[in-house]
Amino acid sequence: MLYSCQQYRNQNKYLIKVLGNLELIHSASYLNTVISYTPGNDSPNFVQKRYYKELSNPYDTTIGSNFSYFDPFDTSVNFDWSDKMIVIDSFKLNTLPFRPVTPPFFNLTKSIIEYALETNDSISLKIESYGDSLLFSLVIYGGKQVEFFGKPYYIDNPYRPIDGESKYFIWISKSDDLPFKLRREMSYDIYEFICSDVKLNPNYPKVFAVSDYFPDDFTISYKRMQPFAQVNMQGKHAPDWTLHDAENKSFSLKDFNSKVLMIKFTGIGCGPCNASIPFIKKLVNEYKAKSFEFISIETWSNNPAVIKNYCNNNGLNFKYLISTNDVVRNYNAEAVPVFFIIDEKRVIRKVIRGYREGTTDQEIIKTLNELI
Repeated sequence: MLYSCQQYRNQNKYLIKVLGNLELIHSASYLNTVISYTPGNDSPNFVQKRYYKELSNPYDTTIGSNFSYFDPFDTSVNFDWSDKMIVIDSFKLNTLPFRPVTPPFFNLTKSIIEYALETNDSISLKIESYGDSLLFSLVIYGGKQVEFFGKPYYIDNPYRPIDGESKYFIWISKSDDLPFKLRREMSYDIYEFICSDVKLNPNYPKVFAVSDYFPDDFTISYKRMQPFAQVNMQGKHAPDWTLHDAENKSFSLKDFNSKVLMIKFTGIGCGPCNASIPFIKKLVNEYKAKSFEFISIETWSNNPAVIKNYCNNNGLNFKYLISTNDVVRNYNAEAVPVFFIIDEKRVIRKVIRGYREGTTDQEIIKTLNELI
């Protein structure tokens, strides 16, 4: 017991040291590599590289930082040059209690360490040595998803287990006692952030504005961002397509001859999409003798290895195809999940957007029974 208490004090003492080093970073530039995983899959969904400029801003009471990020090979901002207009989100459309953006690396790791030192939540933390780095592990219990946007936010997420845990792992270099890698694990998705080519405290202007990078001849609009237009597809013929599965087998809409066909546009890592899987598997089994077929079309990942693992891990009993941008656009399926119920003439008879257990299930069953 005495050893455990001493170890806890030593851990906190070291974290305070790391936090002090982070507080000395007033500005930074670096390459940030973002890697997305689905739990249970070793192959990444995607890998992105971004060049960041980060500036501490205590007057920003939400995140506490200003930042810009760019293509790593060209630090100019990418714009649609045809319209020559920039529309800035007013954040008035989204009702979340935080800005829907991921804070920059040093700001984010600082928030997590501050939380670990100050919180009264049920947590476990430990620090382990690995060669020239230390690994700080934080597990947060309590059932609510904990995200960090300058400070912790507790989110009731119906798509993660009630006893779920929020896990954060920070790799810290022994040479300067500063973080260089962060891994965030939730029950439905995993992200890694790897920081490299770091330049600390470059001489940025005290007033650091993203608008400094806007071309002079562009028009700036501060109108609130609008959600994408939802075209009414009901009553229209289902747009044709030819897609491949993770085994590179080709399938076309015309290959399916059942009386009723249901298509679900989905995304690996999408909570509502994953929540619908038990119902869909049961539905496929119960309606397989009733001239009914079901197809799932993946819109978030095009990595065959990831999709194979996802199908195997979930025991899927239906075809799982990989979408293209044209198919997503033709079906107006930018947001997932969305279900299309199609009759034998391949006319879309019902479109259901989103998923809620029980409510969506009954709506789908009622429509199928009317058509079969």
